[in-house]
Amino acid sequence: MNRTELILEDLWHRKILNAYWIVTLMFFAAEAVLLLLGCIPSVTAGDRPEDWLRLGVPDGCILLLMLAAQAWLRFEPKYRKQAVVGCGFLLSYLIYFIIQPIVDGAQMALLLPVLISVVYFDRKLLYGFGSLTILIYGVIYLFTERSLYHKPIQEFIQIQSVFIVSILIGHTILVRVKEFMRHLESVLKSEQQLLVERTISDKLLKIDALTGLYNHKAFHEYLEALLEHCEKYQLPLQLAIIDIDNFKKVNDNYGHWVGDVVLKEVASKVMSTMTPNDFAARYGGEEFAVIMADKTLEAAEHMAEQLREGIARTELPHMVKPVTVSIGLCNFQQGDDKESLFRKADLALYQAKRTGKNKVVTAGEDAADYAG
Repeated sequence: MNRTELILEDLWHRKILNAYWIVTLMFFAAEAVLLLLGCIPSVTAGDRPEDWLRLGVPDGCILLLMLAAQAWLRFEPKYRKQAVVGCGFLLSYLIYFIIQPIVDGAQMALLLPVLISVVYFDRKLLYGFGSLTILIYGVIYLFTERSLYHKPIQEFIQIQSVFIVSILIGHTILVRVKEFMRHLESVLKSEQQLLVERTISDKLLKIDALTGLYNHKAFHEYLEALLEHCEKYQLPLQLAIIDIDNFKKVNDNYGHWVGDVVLKEVASKVMSTMTPNDFAARYGGEEFAVIMADKTLEAAEHMAEQLREGIARTELPHMVKPVTVSIGLCNFQQGDDKESLFRKADLALYQAKRTGKNKVVTAGEDAADYAG
């Protein structure tokens, strides 16, 4: 049982004990009213000390029992549930023995432990205290009610029947609760499974199956949201477009399966170079795009150069020459939208390709003029 469950169970212990205190105080108040109205003749007469003891001793026992249960919950961490139900069991008999001579149906007080066992959803407590109640009341009837108060056997049978029916109803409640909990658990598992499947499905829709990077659609959705955020809060952002040099020759000379290996290796290098604030996607056939957030332009240039060098140093067993990439990098400026940002990065990539490949080129403020 974890800490939260222990705290909740302890809260229920105290709620039930508080209910006992309310019942006790109500009983004492009713007892006082009966005394004032003279409804307990042998005591109100006051001729014999033992008449007062008949009420005083059980009342004192009730107070001691309640204080003992309160102390148990406060200082003893074990068997608290059993202590609470046991307290209710003893309390019911003390109340019964006080009011039994003058109140019909006082035996119903003996159902208190059965009711509390149902509150705890505990079958062992229900059967244990229920059976004990039936047994003890049988003894009480034979030695007190029948001999002292001349109660008929029919009343005994009726009371025992009520006890048995109460236990059966409690059993039915516990069975229904268990069935409901199983149904609820099944529903929660089904919902959890649906959530997992939906998450996997959403991920599959956003992830490129070959490289494991985000796909073109997911990239544009993220970039649009991020540009609005950067525009609003004036945050730094850089966009890098990465193109594998001479990739068509790789496919033509070595086959498409080697081309797939190259794509996976480049994607792996991209992911290993990225920081947690970056976002990378396979943008096209042999093109990748990376959004760099929360960096200066110099830091973004350093990261792009580090990525280019790492790819150039990678050795592939099926190829004679190393794979290289050209990278076009641009810096976000206030007023840039998605199209203008991509235009600047594309122009920088075009310049890198045109001036020898295997290099990083950063777009300047005059990038649009260069295209013309």
